[in-house]
Amino acid sequence: MKITIENTEHDFDVAAAWRIIGQILAKKDSVIGLSTGKTTGNMHKIVSDIYQKYPFDTSKVTIFNVDELTNLDRSYSGSCYSMIYNELIKNIHIPEKNFIMPQTFAEDFTEECRKFEAELEKRGGADLQMLGIGWNGHIGINQPGTPFEKTTWVSPMDPVFEKKVRQETNVSDDYELGGLTRGIVNIMHTRKIVLIAKGKEKASIIRQALLGPVTTDIPASVVQLHPDCEVLLDSDAAGEIRPYL
Repeated sequence: MKITIENTEHDFDVAAAWRIIGQILAKKDSVIGLSTGKTTGNMHKIVSDIYQKYPFDTSKVTIFNVDELTNLDRSYSGSCYSMIYNELIKNIHIPEKNFIMPQTFAEDFTEECRKFEAELEKRGGADLQMLGIGWNGHIGINQPGTPFEKTTWVSPMDPVFEKKVRQETNVSDDYELGGLTRGIVNIMHTRKIVLIAKGKEKASIIRQALLGPVTTDIPASVVQLHPDCEVLLDSDAAGEIRPYL
């Protein structure tokens, strides 16, 4: 496991953007997994800005997101589809057929999970996963306690995020929400993982995930076992691990 620490948030965003661009330049038909949230918006913007100034071939690139909210329309601004499309897909001209996302509504989500994975496998499997880490150590929407061998499934959201989504969408407390997420075993089959985190609020969970035991209590700790994983942090997120490096 390689740990890279950038001095500032901007340096982090630039470095993360170049991990995506570098993968595309190295392999024109790359299959790349992204994540959404506060950590990723600026890095997607930088990828888009660089593309506008120095266009590179994206005609054979496949992009997907590691997870998606269920039972909400894709038009919701907080859906992973909308975020990735608006932040990146439309800006770097990824063909529509190469933007692979699960449906947000389905009669059979187990089948939807299978179809999602089958489509990625048909394209050769994931080459790169830019992987965020939640405040409680979740990866994708695999919450603490998720077995490492769990395959792609519909998981409960963490309560803090679910409350935010319900407020934004005005859905009642009894309306079923969840997150279709690649399972931990599927994430670990990605050829290269870049675990990304920035900000002081991530310092504690980064220390636990990287320096503590590999445990389902902190799903992100499993990346310690991946053969090609880079952990990319800004100085604040690295605050609690610096003394041990």
